[in-house]
Amino acid sequence: MHRRDMVIMNQKELKRVSVINKVIDKIITQVKASEILNLSTRQVRRIEERVLKEGDKGIIHRSRGRPSPRAFSESTKNKAITLCKTKYEGFNPTLASEKLFEINKISLSRETLRGWFKKENIPYDIRKKRPHRNWRERKHHYGEMEQVDGSHHDWFEGRCPECVLMGYIDDARSRVFAEFHDYEGTFPFMDSFKKYAKKYGLPQNIYIDRHPTYKSTKKPSIEDELNNREPQSQVQRALGELGVDITFAHSAQAKGRIERLFRTFQDRLIKEMRIKGIKSVEKGNKFLKYYLPIYNKRFGVEALEKGDLHRPLPKNIELDKILCIKTERGLNNDSTVAHDKKLYHILDKTHTKKVMVEERINGKMLITDKGKGLKYKEITQRPVKEEKPKHIFAIVRKECYRPPMDHPFKGPMFRARYPQINTYSQKEKVDQKEKELLLV
Repeated sequence: MHRRDMVIMNQKELKRVSVINKVIDKIITQVKASEILNLSTRQVRRIEERVLKEGDKGIIHRSRGRPSPRAFSESTKNKAITLCKTKYEGFNPTLASEKLFEINKISLSRETLRGWFKKENIPYDIRKKRPHRNWRERKHHYGEMEQVDGSHHDWFEGRCPECVLMGYIDDARSRVFAEFHDYEGTFPFMDSFKKYAKKYGLPQNIYIDRHPTYKSTKKPSIEDELNNREPQSQVQRALGELGVDITFAHSAQAKGRIERLFRTFQDRLIKEMRIKGIKSVEKGNKFLKYYLPIYNKRFGVEALEKGDLHRPLPKNIELDKILCIKTERGLNNDSTVAHDKKLYHILDKTHTKKVMVEERINGKMLITDKGKGLKYKEITQRPVKEEKPKHIFAIVRKECYRPPMDHPFKGPMFRARYPQINTYSQKEKVDQKEKELLLV
């Protein structure tokens, strides 16, 4: 029995065998074969020689079945997969390939890792398709608009209480500024904006959501209605004094750039801090100073127009005096001011009826009159009012006055209507006898 050799070919190789055999049989020329196969005549001659020497299997590429010289060794593959299952657990292929090269010096493409993840059934987050939204063109100049928001998240994965990341992203360049805070409120925003302004300057516009911290929900007062204005939050008031415009978003999708940034940071930044073992807000803010320049260099884009529209801070401006909570309070006749359930005594002489209480970011409190600071002290112990003795009133029942029978009210008509009381009482009889005696 003769043994037959099985040669597996694809459609492209079958076509080549058919054409080359026709060249060998002198049916077509080598030039015609080169036109059909889209090869050079030199390559056709080489293939013809191999087929004459080895048969039809000479058409198959010599590298078939051999490992690629660029293939990774099994030890490298096993080491990378082990790290992705342990140290880089939950990392997507893109971030995992970056960390393998940065920390472990293993150079792998993200698509190579993606294929290994699928073969090893390693789970990772896959972005869902977003619904179609109307595209908004970026602003043309750097500093023309900053999108600002706060993200509540477990940024330290239980190593620290949950906190808020106050994020700023430029609409033209996607340059990011961020800082961790314990909560989202007036002071955290003012503190982060103060550091932003000192580093980059004042932007032309702030694009922000309708959180009560940023947009007041109070009803307009009579004074507001007379002046045709809406009530302002402390943030609106402070940014207005600095000449920064505010645009309020009507939906989360409207400020999609900052929302996508938080989604990216909730993946990348969290895992970066996990590797570094960061466990507090203070250390997280120190890490951001190192991490953000690298992030901006990689993911930032060029603005459509040249020029920076950030306004430099004036030399004589005092940011702490503007970025604070200002509350107007009445000054009592005894030079005291009540604020936040506490009583303060003004030591300086002043003739004003109202003063301004300023609560600063650093925790200090100032009481001012027309911008001038007033000395004060807190009244820790209020004078105790003497309790007045409670009077005990005795209940004295007064006898009901009954007119005598000779009273005009008790005339003939009365006696005729009420015959049952037409008799004198014992006392009335005595009184009547005394009267009769006196008359006698």
